Amino acid sequence: MPTILTDSLNIFYLDTGPITGIPVLLLHGWPDDETTWSDVSQRLNRAGFRTIMPTLRGFGRTTFVRTDTRRTGDSGILALDAITLMDALKIKRFCVAGHDWGARISEALAVGWPARVQSMVMMSTPPRAGGVSTPSFEQAQRQWYHWFQATKRGAQAVRDQPKAFARFMWTNWSPPGWFEESTFERVARSFENPDWVDVTLHSYRARWDEVDPDVESRWLEDKIKRTTQLTLPAMYIQGEADGVNPPRTTENIAAKFSGSFQRFVLPGVGHFPTREAPEDVSELLIKHFAKWSAV
Repeated sequence: MPTILTDSLNIFYLDTGPITGIPVLLLHGWPDDETTWSDVSQRLNRAGFRTIMPTLRGFGRTTFVRTDTRRTGDSGILALDAITLMDALKIKRFCVAGHDWGARISEALAVGWPARVQSMVMMSTPPRAGGVSTPSFEQAQRQWYHWFQATKRGAQAVRDQPKAFARFMWTNWSPPGWFEESTFERVARSFENPDWVDVTLHSYRARWDEVDPDVESRWLEDKIKRTTQLTLPAMYIQGEADGVNPPRTTENIAAKFSGSFQRFVLPGVGHFPTREAPEDVSELLIKHFAKWSAV
């Protein structure tokens, strides 16, 4: 299976579709892995796109090279991992789509390397350009798992039962019965990575300033906070039944985009549209990337 060796990581990735096609970087979220794109990537490939699907650090077969490397997971460092992968593949310009954590990484790529990202699609997690404020009590209740991980007892509970923690999100973020148990068990093997918990804890603690971001990515994290608007062509997709970021929390995100922007809410779909509605997602991605790659 293909891997790219960097100074700090051995990155596992999938590279599918025509090698001469427009490259599309597909970034998975949490708690998930690169297989969230399986159905979508096949449709993109049939439409002539080349798809690159890395496994994020701390997940599955992507591993750290050295024991002394800090196990970080802020969006900035994940974006640096992604750009290192694209450099290694000698891909200068590309489109990007990200779900959940992948949406935050996509945004970080657009901020950090605007000349390289042609267009972007974010799914299920809104942009944080300009910084994020303390959420309302109602939204904080939905994001209880953020605050849970910021405590010593919560962190220990995640260490003790990582798969049970992840499964709780799958169960509560989308309508009942949306996944088969065999699917979760297959994906949950990615959470057996020995660094999954540390990367997860750092990711959620860093976004609320409970810990510092990776020293290598601080410049990018700071730039995201200073950036009030994104200028590239962008699309936002989410499920109507998203249990953690419901549609009403993203009604005003168009203000964070000064370029072409579209927002789509998929009826009856929860937090995982790539798995719940791959046909709808694929159709939207193909139209968006085809349009803006031709410009």
